[in-house]
Amino acid sequence: MNLAPESTEYKQLFGMAYRMLGSAHDAEDAVQDAVVRWQSLGAAERAAIREPIAWMTTVVSRICLDQLGSARARRESYAGIWLPEPVPGAVGPGSVGTRSPDPADAVTLDESVSVALMRAMESLTPGERVALILHDVFGMPFAEIADVVGRTPDACRQLASTARRHLRSSPRFQADDEQRRQVVFAFAAACSTGDIDALMDVLAPGVVSRADGGGMAGIARVPVMGADRVARYLLGIVGMSGVRGVTIGARFEIVNNRTGVVISFDDRVAAVLDLAVADGRVHEIAIIMNPDKLRAWAQPD
Repeated sequence: MNLAPESTEYKQLFGMAYRMLGSAHDAEDAVQDAVVRWQSLGAAERAAIREPIAWMTTVVSRICLDQLGSARARRESYAGIWLPEPVPGAVGPGSVGTRSPDPADAVTLDESVSVALMRAMESLTPGERVALILHDVFGMPFAEIADVVGRTPDACRQLASTARRHLRSSPRFQADDEQRRQVVFAFAAACSTGDIDALMDVLAPGVVSRADGGGMAGIARVPVMGADRVARYLLGIVGMSGVRGVTIGARFEIVNNRTGVVISFDDRVAAVLDLAVADGRVHEIAIIMNPDKLRAWAQPD
């Protein structure tokens, strides 16, 4: 089993942990902890493990399950709005087993790392989130999930069912890649030119904008709702930056498996945007500005 950071096995484990924890830093720690545990096993103990990647999956999942309780407490005291840490590029390869038999309810691999859905998953209990991710996203049978969460297979099935029911009450946004790219490009162009009419055209009437500044001054600590308010809020940020003599740059990059926008102020990455798109409109905007969550996006010196 290859556990180098660039290996398929490592990326799969990281992708699983990230979906459970919403933090790239915490996901890396969880996988590294599991790697240390694997390396600490004796030769005979390793030889007795028939499927090493399945063993690692179980260990990483248990570590994440333990972390989720304390993570929820930290996020409840977070300054302002908490949003998941964005990851450059693709997050985790394919599944580890047979996918859910009910694709209408199942959470897809790409959808499971959208900021909108990961934020919605914060309402789940640790057991519900772990069961849902392992079964719907990575295809793990409930009999194996039971070993992770310490419950019976039927209880784990119920955990995943309850998680899906909770998520049904939250909006689910689906758009094909090309449509989504066109909407993201139109959104960025309208913001950069200050064209409020063009921006209003691409925003859904009930659009919601959330910004995670980690307590930074000047960042809205409550959601901004409605196309008119969101448009004026976004263009106000652009206008104020210009008044202060800040040079604003924008580039398109893959954010959590799909096209997003990376904003820079004077060549310093200041924000990463993830847009929830459906029916040719932007329905949710996630603006991550907390510097601690943007370290992976910093330009090399």
